[in-house]
Amino acid sequence: MVFLAPERRGAFIARFARPFAKPNIADLLMLVLIGTSAVLVVHGVQQMNQPLAALHQHPVVLELGRLPGYALLTTLRMFAAILCSLIFTFVVGSLAAKSRKAALVVIPALDILQSVPVLGFLTFTVAFFLGLFPGNELGAECASVFAVFTAQAWNMAFSFYQSLRTIPSDLDEASRQFSLSPWRRFLRLEVPFAMPGLIWNTMMSMSGGWFFVVASEAITVGDNTVTLPGLGSWLALAIERKDLGAVVWAVGAMALVIALYDQLIFRPIVAWADKFRFEQTASQERARSWVYDLSRRTRLARTLFAPIAWLGRALLAFEPPRIKSRAITLPARAERWIDRAWLGAVLVAVILVAIKAAVVLSHTLALPAVGEAVTLGLLTLARVLILIVIASVIWVPIGVWIGLRPVWAERVQPFAQFLAAFPANVLFPIAVMVIVALRLNPDVWLSPLMVFGTQWYILFNVIAGASALPTDLKEAASMFGVRRWQWWRTVALPGIFPYYVTGAITASGGSWNASIVAELVSWGQTHLEARGLGAFIAKATAAGDLPRVGLGVAVMSLFVIILNRALWRPLYGFAERRLRLD
Repeated sequence: MVFLAPERRGAFIARFARPFAKPNIADLLMLVLIGTSAVLVVHGVQQMNQPLAALHQHPVVLELGRLPGYALLTTLRMFAAILCSLIFTFVVGSLAAKSRKAALVVIPALDILQSVPVLGFLTFTVAFFLGLFPGNELGAECASVFAVFTAQAWNMAFSFYQSLRTIPSDLDEASRQFSLSPWRRFLRLEVPFAMPGLIWNTMMSMSGGWFFVVASEAITVGDNTVTLPGLGSWLALAIERKDLGAVVWAVGAMALVIALYDQLIFRPIVAWADKFRFEQTASQERARSWVYDLSRRTRLARTLFAPIAWLGRALLAFEPPRIKSRAITLPARAERWIDRAWLGAVLVAVILVAIKAAVVLSHTLALPAVGEAVTLGLLTLARVLILIVIASVIWVPIGVWIGLRPVWAERVQPFAQFLAAFPANVLFPIAVMVIVALRLNPDVWLSPLMVFGTQWYILFNVIAGASALPTDLKEAASMFGVRRWQWWRTVALPGIFPYYVTGAITASGGSWNASIVAELVSWGQTHLEARGLGAFIAKATAAGDLPRVGLGVAVMSLFVIILNRALWRPLYGFAERRLRLD
């Protein structure tokens, strides 16, 4: 500051001191929010970094006074996983959307990874993370965060990929005319255009992580048991002891946590991201948030977040050095042959890995076990397809109606997040008691548990698609008197279709994943099983039978890839070719 001219020095001091010269009530409220959040985060991190023996010395107990601390630890794990998922989304989604050769590997890999159940990841990663931090609770925490990450990342990556593939051509041409570098194009075009859909999918992924919170905190793989303090382990213990009161308290705590981070984090982000909507006519209704309005009135926030704002401006101004290279133009036929060669190399690698896995499994498994896994996979496939159709018929009209009304979207948002986060384990007591009392067929009546936590992918994506419909398009449809089925056929369905496909893909993959906990349910000593691949994997995991776990995961991945390639990918291509908002 000593190097500034006297007149500029005075302006700088006045600008820095202004927030503290005239504090207001908004400053006080913001200070309380920021200070409380910082104290809770620091306390939670300290609780996570303890010797592993402390988990055995202080096991999870169903004491009401412990519940707030458990809720804090679970929430920190969820947000750590969502941050990792965002980084993964930006890197992998961009790579798949911008490189044909990378897409040939990345998209099938995402198909496989989203189909691998959380228990499948835990089976092979718990020992790795515990060995990475020997004797420290941090290893178990990393395993839990990674498990939640596997329930969150794929949906967000698919959403970002879909947005990049459907950027309107006029925006794409404008970015090229302005000679934007890849970095500035990413920050000024791609991320803003993908923001509305990505935010809704981030909320959905956050809620989806709650669905598997029991499996990620109460980890049992064979003889190894690691129980981390949290809402998930509380629920697991309550279900084991058939304590309905403890289950109700856990659900109430979860609802409170969801309402808090919806009000304090997600709703302000939705209100802020409304400016990124792609439209030429201003919308009459805008998303609102009292925290966002408060942050705009406070002077303190501007000072506290000045380093973050400076970092954002520096990122926008940053220009990575360009590598000078001669552009090599190949004939179209040569490019096709290169693509085929690359695809062939990938296929050969996959086949070699599959052969190696088959050889390993053949030493421990008989051929009838493979036939059993495939047969059970067909049963689970039938359940998945039927449930996705039913969920689509129900939630597409509702999602469009909500998405076109921002006021209702604000009201529904926390409720929908809570339903999406509602763990299926909580419904086990009701499902078991009803099925046993009425002597119902578990193969049929356990199926709704598979889609209970995944149908919301369809709803959230449809809401995002309807919210992103340009205002000028809606006004033109109104001026020309487009009504009823014609409006659905020419306006609503084409506009939401890319978003719906993203939601249906992730709902399908999530249903396969949810089959692990939905096809084999317990309440105390009462166990019910629906014949399917999910129950096959769950029983093998509980028994520590790694070869059968590997077989089940491989068969499930194969079914998901076939379904995606035969159905969802063609629909993706149709959306890219015919339904872009150009």
